Amino acid sequence: MQAWTDLILIAIVLTNLALSGLGSLGTCIHVMALQGVLLGLVTVGVQQGAVSLHGLVLVTGTVVIKGFVFPKLLRRAIREANIRQEVEPFVGFSSSLLIGTLSLPLAMWLSSRLPPIDPGVPSLLVPVSLHAIFVGLLLIVSRRKAVTQVLGYLALENGIFVFGVGLARQATLLVEMGILLDVFVAVFVMGIAIFHISREFDHIDTDQLSLLKE
Repeated sequence: MQAWTDLILIAIVLTNLALSGLGSLGTCIHVMALQGVLLGLVTVGVQQGAVSLHGLVLVTGTVVIKGFVFPKLLRRAIREANIRQEVEPFVGFSSSLLIGTLSLPLAMWLSSRLPPIDPGVPSLLVPVSLHAIFVGLLLIVSRRKAVTQVLGYLALENGIFVFGVGLARQATLLVEMGILLDVFVAVFVMGIAIFHISREFDHIDTDQLSLLKE
């Protein structure tokens, strides 16, 4: 089980790198959906012994919300905004991919500076979670399109989720589902905002909003 969990965590790193280097919003959403499914598998992998009803509900909720509901909302936002790819981001795609790659050894170094974790937790879990947070922040600050910034927010939250699932396995189901619900509401509100921005201003370049005058 440990080996399979490590492979899933490596796959999450690859999805983060794909998000940092891809320009097609449709492809990025597919990658984010895949990452949502991988998060559900990680939740199973960090469980000690048989998966409890508590863990099964969390895994199901994670896969459904992150793997299907969020991507559907984002695809609808792209369809309503009539945009297919990120154009001229603040940081180029090649540079973003390089930064995303370099952030992985940084995440590993930072994780080595943290106090020792539970022996039952995979050693890659903390570096992978920190790397997802770094990539999420990169997408938020380096992209022009509001949709891509939403993807960055989701990647950041996924990193926090991985960290929490691994290190706070005793948290109650109510708290964990509350986190998922908060993220669901946030993405839903963002989708509405993207639609209204596109309808009123004919684009969703967030840097153009600085040109608005009273």
